[in-house]
Order: sequence, then structure tokens, then C-alpha cells
Amino acid sequence: MKPKLSMLCAAIILSLQASLCFAQDKSPVKFGKISPEDFDLSKHHFDTSVNAVVIADIGSSYFEGNNKGWFTLYFKRQKRVKILNRNGFNAANEDVVLYSKGQDEEKVENLKASTYNLEDGKVVETRLDNSSLFKEKLSNNLVRKKFTFPAVKENSIIEFSYTLSSDFLFNLQPWTFQDEYPCLWSEYQVAIPDFFNYVSLGQGYVPYFINKATSSYKSYNVLERGESLSERDNHVAIMANVTNTRWVIKDVPAIKEENFTSTLKNHLSKIEFQLSQYRFPNSPVKVIMGNWVSASEDLMKDEDFGLPIEKENNWLNDDLKTILAGSSDQLEIARKIYSFVRNNFTCTNYNDLKLNTSLKTIFKNKNGSVADINLLLVAMLRHQDIKTDPLLLSTRQHGVANELYPIMNRFNYVIAAAHIADNTYYLDATRPLGFGKLAGECYNGVGRVISKEPSAVYFETDSLKEQKFTSIFIVNNDKGEIEGSYKSSLGFIESSDIREKIKRNGNESFFKKLKSGYSSDFKIYNEGIDSLKILEEPVAVRYEFTLATNNEDILYFNPLMSEGYKENLFKAAERSYPVEMPYTMNETFVLNMEIPKNYVIDELPKSAKVDFNNGEGFFEYMIGKNGEGIQLRSRIVLKKANFTSDDYNSLRDFFGYVVKKHNEQIVFKKKK
Repeated sequence: MKPKLSMLCAAIILSLQASLCFAQDKSPVKFGKISPEDFDLSKHHFDTSVNAVVIADIGSSYFEGNNKGWFTLYFKRQKRVKILNRNGFNAANEDVVLYSKGQDEEKVENLKASTYNLEDGKVVETRLDNSSLFKEKLSNNLVRKKFTFPAVKENSIIEFSYTLSSDFLFNLQPWTFQDEYPCLWSEYQVAIPDFFNYVSLGQGYVPYFINKATSSYKSYNVLERGESLSERDNHVAIMANVTNTRWVIKDVPAIKEENFTSTLKNHLSKIEFQLSQYRFPNSPVKVIMGNWVSASEDLMKDEDFGLPIEKENNWLNDDLKTILAGSSDQLEIARKIYSFVRNNFTCTNYNDLKLNTSLKTIFKNKNGSVADINLLLVAMLRHQDIKTDPLLLSTRQHGVANELYPIMNRFNYVIAAAHIADNTYYLDATRPLGFGKLAGECYNGVGRVISKEPSAVYFETDSLKEQKFTSIFIVNNDKGEIEGSYKSSLGFIESSDIREKIKRNGNESFFKKLKSGYSSDFKIYNEGIDSLKILEEPVAVRYEFTLATNNEDILYFNPLMSEGYKENLFKAAERSYPVEMPYTMNETFVLNMEIPKNYVIDELPKSAKVDFNNGEGFFEYMIGKNGEGIQLRSRIVLKKANFTSDDYNSLRDFFGYVVKKHNEQIVFKKKK
């Protein structure tokens, strides 16, 4: 609830005039005026393979007093884009997301949008009709207004501007300097009076051209309405020191999705804000954001989070008696409860933090969101006196959560932390996982245990020591073919991924895709997957096969078969952000093969061993002939999963060499 300003501070009248003193470096663009020369971008430096380029994107946020006894936050934005080809038409779709609560909603004002085309040397403008503005409800609190520019062609310039007004002061607009298109000039200015304290959170790897803060004084005029007919309206004037900050980045490169990226949201150059405190003169500081202790207290008092799991929930008594069947050991009880929920409930939404209905309804319906199911799991474990806390996570696609501040929108996932004896077991009953195992996407940095003593827990991909062992045995049969057996034992994360794929699409689809990787001469049979339903164990994929030699004079055979790396995992020539692999790598491939009957070895690849980054990994490829057989052992080890952009070229070269060796073939020549 907003404070009454006349009670917070006395009116201050000063003769100082408010002014904004920003740096003199100005945008090269004058919005609203397009000349034929503006269509020529040949003097600018950007990746010409892109489909559109942002010429300028400029925003500003500032506060004004209003007639509601409080403040309004204004955000102005202007943007100009050139469409380079038809694939860039998506740049002509824009939206503005607005926050609403009850009857109050942020408003978009003074929207102007035009498309400019160069026709016979003249600039032709086509303006957006306001009837083309569409409204879409995203959630109970979010509304999106969308529009598409008219008359867009290749080489069109599009431009828009608008003002967003908001009485929700926590919603100081963020700014993204970098996106899928390069930007020649990206600028954001923010003017914050000193009675509001915001925490700014910046990220990215592109250096600022301008990053400058200046100070000024400003008088804010606020009208407080009388609470009755006899009470007069009260005008309050507050002088405040204002911090004016200006950020500019020039020639921002487009950011592109590459292999081994958790989400580009973690690496975009951007800045965000969180309202932390009100600090008015002659008044105590009012904390808004708080800390993790206060945030945890609030969550545990929330009727859609903590209150339901704190109750006794005695309606569970009869069902739990049946589920537990007289078990008394806490670990055994926890395993049975976890297995029951995992095996009998269906997750409908893997992106949620709070309950959508009562625990009893969730139990009855046997489905719900990740928050519904795992908070029910917490309640059931607590019912059996097993100390269990909810734990907030952010999955890899959602982005990294903030380690210091309780910023709830940075989290999107809830699991259970069960404390039994001297161990803590992290449980997620929404997926086909073993007890105490989590899906790979949950390994994304810091998580938060919500309790009276909240604590940080770190789920790092560097801690995931995945191992994969593949063996192939090949012999000759009496039909002039080579036949063999294949078996690959996978790590827990890869096993979990396969279980989810098979749950969605079935075994047949899995092996159909596997067979598509071989030629028609390669026949697979007796295929199967071991331990598919034993969730505490990794799975093993197996099959048998035959390969006809067709009595060819020359026979080429890749000893890695389908297991080798066919192309480099790292294709881009350079990368400005880190490499985030889902787990450490320890892959071993072993081949024992009889030389095909009536053939001799004409060419055999050479053995090799390569070290990576002074002991952070290695690749070995050891091959040799032993009597009438060939033995191969290939092993790739990376001892960590996360690498800086400085390591990128080394990784690219390392896997480039792996690909080269894995694609070398044994050449057999028919005996004469």
C-alpha cells in the first residue's frame, strides 16, 4: 500500500530548477524524418548475412507526480529498423507487454508506427492504423498489445514510438541492447529520484560506448485527494536529487544460438531493475524487496505455497496407510511416497511456482503443474514426519536465478528437499527419474530452500559426471556377411532423456530413428533397451546387426559406425559467450572385429592421443591389428562442463580433430 506523502515529508520549496544533464553524444538518428539517404547503410559495419538491422533503438524512463497521491513511471521508446530481405519480415512484428492488477493496467499512449519505402527515388510513408493493434491476455497480470507494420517489403524502413505509463513502480522497464539482429545504436536513459532505491542487474559481453551518471534536482508535484467532501485536496511538492544514467552501445552484433547454450537470455547484453526501498525524508526506510529470510517467511504464509504444506492434511491418512504398507524406516517411507507420486501423477506444466488448486484436488485429479505435484510431495513427506522443504529452481531454458536477491520471477520450478538422517535428497516427482535424481535442465546454478533458515543450493553441470560406454563385437558368418552385437550403457542424464522420448513416442520410433542412420546394407534386429523401467539405473541400448560385403574388391568400413562424431559440435568461427555443456564428458568406445573373410587390410587409421587445456580433458584413438582381428579404443574426456569464450577456439580445434579421426575408415582389399 502506497504511503501518504504529506505524512512522509514536508513540502520543500527550493529555487533550483530541474534539469537533465546527459552526455553530449547524440543518436545519429532523428526520428520521424526519413530521407532517401537513410536507406543506404553501406557506411556502417555489421554482418551482412543478417535479415534485418536495427538502425537505432532508444528508450528512457522517468518519474512524475500524479493526482492519485503518488507517482507515475513513464517509459518512452523509439526504434528504427531496416528490413534487408524477406526473411527479415518478422522484425515488422512488435509487441508491448503491460502489467495489470485488478482494475489498474499500464497504458500505451501516443503510439506512432510507419513503414517507409523508397519508390522512384522518393520516400513513401504508410502509417499504422490503430485498428491493427491487437490485445492478448498472457496471464492474470500480463497483457500483450501487438501490431504488424503495413506495406513491408524488402529494404523497407520501419519506425515506431510510444509512451508507456505505469503506476506500478516495481515495474521499471528493463532494456535489452542485443538481440537476433545487429543494432547500430542502442541507448537507454533512466532518471531515478533518491527516494526510490532500485537494484540494477546488468549482464552481457559487449562494452558500453557510454556509461555515465549525472545528478540534477527536480521538483515532483503530487496531488493528494481529500478523503471526504470537507477535506481539501493537498498539493505536495518534493525536491529530490535525481540520478540520471545513460547507457549506449554502438554496433551491437546479433547474438546467435550455438550448441551448448543453456539459453541466450543469460548472455544478452541487457540491464534490469528491482525496486528495493522507499526512502522519504523524515520517515523510516520502507523495504520492498527484502532478503531471503523475509521472502521465505512470506512464501510460507502464502495460501498458494506454504500454508497448505504446513497443515496436518489428515485427509491423507487412509491413502498413506495403503501406500506405505507398514514401512517404518524413514528412507523407505520417502522412497515409497516418491514412487507413488512419480508413477501416478501427470505433469501439465513444467513452468510454475505456486499451487493452482488445493492439495486435496491435486491428489484426486492425479495431475497438475510442477509446483502442484512437488508441493503435494512435500506435504505427503511432512505428514510422515520427514523434514522436507520446498526448493525453488530456475531451469536452463528459463535463465540463471539471481544469487543475492529474492527476485521471484527468476525462478520457475519447485522440487522437494527431503532431509533424512545426515543426507538431503532432492526429489522431482514430475518425471521418470530415480529417487534423488534430477533432470539435466534443473542443473542451472543456484536454487533456494524455502524454510525458516533459507539456504542456497548449487546445481552445477560441472558436478554431473556422466559416463557412456559402448562396445561392438563383429565376426564373420557363413553367409559371407559380417555380423555383430552392439551395446551402449548411458549416463543418468542421457538415460532420463531417452525415457522421456520413449514415454512420448514409444520404442518403435526410437529404433526407427536409429536405423535411419545406417545404409540399406546394414540390418538391425533383436533390438532392446535394458533397465528402461528401473529408474535408479542407467539404461543400456542393445541390438544385433549384419552387414553384407557384396563381394566388393574394396571395402570401406568406419570402425566407429554410427557412434562417431560426424561434424564439429562447434561450427561458428568465433563465440563471445561461454560454452555451457549439460554435463562433463567421459565417452568410451571399444571395437573388437574380425577381418572380413577373404579380405586383407589395405589401410588402417593411425593411433593418436591429444591433451586438452593442460589436463582438463583428452582424446585418445588407439587402433591396431592383432592376428586376424582389429581392436579400437576411442575415448573422449572433458573434466568440466563450462568453458569461457576464451576456451572456444581450443574446444573447436579439439572436436575438429575428434571428427577427423572418427571419420577415418579402414580400407579392406579383397584377397587375390
